Amino acid sequence: METLQSFIDFCIELLVRGGLFWGFFLVFLESFIPMLPLSVFVAFNVEAFGFSIGTFISWIATCMGSFFCYVLFYFLGERVRDWSLFSKIYQKVQFFQKISFSQLVLILTLPFTPSFAINILSGITYISKEKFILSLLIGKMFTIIFWGYIGKSILDSLTDIKTLLYIGFTLIIAYVISKMIGKRMNIE
Repeated sequence: METLQSFIDFCIELLVRGGLFWGFFLVFLESFIPMLPLSVFVAFNVEAFGFSIGTFISWIATCMGSFFCYVLFYFLGERVRDWSLFSKIYQKVQFFQKISFSQLVLILTLPFTPSFAINILSGITYISKEKFILSLLIGKMFTIIFWGYIGKSILDSLTDIKTLLYIGFTLIIAYVISKMIGKRMNIE
């Protein structure tokens, strides 16, 4: 346990020395490499830069990385859709194109949703940029706040009733906000 704490302290010290760029870059990179742990990077940013700056940097980075991934697959989708392998995959994921704005926000809000897959599905099924960006900004805000709130003790927090209530509360807030914005901007 002491070695793990030493490693965490070492990583945070490197992050503080590297500045906000490295905190931003790690979270941005996570949007493309699904094996990287968003929760750990957000926790490190919060620990290194404080809750406000750490969550803000993480939110901007994950939104930009997710949007970049979406745009990449949005344009790649046109070129690879006719290839036999991708044609079969595309036919199987067409259902995702009909997902509502509120559903997309909720999916992106859930902390354990593989956002890499959602970015790709949104891109190759041509979900509108406006719908994706607004969903991303709302959903990821709550996800990043969740990971910043949970911090280092993920397993302990998931067995705590207060944290479970917090998760439920953030999902409800994200859903209500998405409904209001969707209705106002006529997105569904």
